[in-house]
Amino acid sequence: MSLPVLQEREAADWRWQARHAVTDLDGLERALTLSPAEREGARRAIEGGFPISITPYYLSLCDRVDPSCPIRRQCVPRVEESVEVAGDLRDPLGEEDHEVAPHLVQRYPDRALLLVSDRCSVYCRFCTRSRMVGQGGGARSMDALAEAFDHLEAHPEIREVIVSGGDPLVATTRRIEAILTRLAQVDSLDTVRVATRVPVTLPMRIDDALCRALRAFPATWLMTHFNHPKELTEASSEALARLVDHGVPVMNQTVLLRGINDDAETLEALFRGLVRRRTRPYYLLQADPVRGTGHLRTPIATGEAIMARLQGRLSGIALPKLIVDTPGGHGKVPHGPDYVVSRGPGVTRFRTFRGREVDYLDPPG
Repeated sequence: MSLPVLQEREAADWRWQARHAVTDLDGLERALTLSPAEREGARRAIEGGFPISITPYYLSLCDRVDPSCPIRRQCVPRVEESVEVAGDLRDPLGEEDHEVAPHLVQRYPDRALLLVSDRCSVYCRFCTRSRMVGQGGGARSMDALAEAFDHLEAHPEIREVIVSGGDPLVATTRRIEAILTRLAQVDSLDTVRVATRVPVTLPMRIDDALCRALRAFPATWLMTHFNHPKELTEASSEALARLVDHGVPVMNQTVLLRGINDDAETLEALFRGLVRRRTRPYYLLQADPVRGTGHLRTPIATGEAIMARLQGRLSGIALPKLIVDTPGGHGKVPHGPDYVVSRGPGVTRFRTFRGREVDYLDPPG
């Protein structure tokens, strides 16, 4: 999507980007040559499905004519979204059943998820929370979050909070700082994770003031979400550099998506690119079985085969864990290829990435 010369200055402003996000079929038609499946998907989304929002920046990464473009497939609706398959769930991670206070979800003994908004700059078509994002509520006020903060103070076993939504960074810096400052007052918390796709879809949002605000909680980690090497642009690279240079550690969660990144070569390029930008690949996530996303999900065996290809060929700091977040909210499970050939008394035989079988002997006693 080309931007008029007179708008270049405005386009570097994240608020301008947010205001000019494409949210309707006319906007998509002006920017892209839509396929029939995309056109019908957009029409259904607008009429009551999962809403559309794509920043001009992220739209500019799309191939204008190719509907198989890996960026385009992440953000442009398709008619397949209206098809439900076996295993599809409205709330695949059981977040509603695990809500312990308004906007606070606890699925693990020591962690809780704080949902501070339903807005994102781009609504990814595979979103786990498509049931709630973009529904008009917007950012939750501090009053609305008060019970969640009280719950955290009353339960010191919770040592970590993941701030998510929607995207918590599609808000004013003052508001973000207020949330993190309030969390810093909960003495039992060790760390806060901020989950955001802003470095990917709205990188101009990552300015110096925001980076300073992220330090309002002393141990803030930023979890971002790059899925394809095409997203590693000059703008996103600058955003990651700014975060790290301000002392904010950054890790990345990639979702494995059919026809987008479900091959070893694409993911190797992505993971190497992230490490060059001082961003640690953390998880490669099996896509959650969200209603209407069957066309974007891969079989479990696909991820296992990819990890087998990457093991030993990619540095350990560039190799994420392969994870399934089990349906129903029962927690994440690491999985992958099995390198154990056999087990016997005091000896385990492994198969290396080169295919060689090697015995490891236990110590005596």
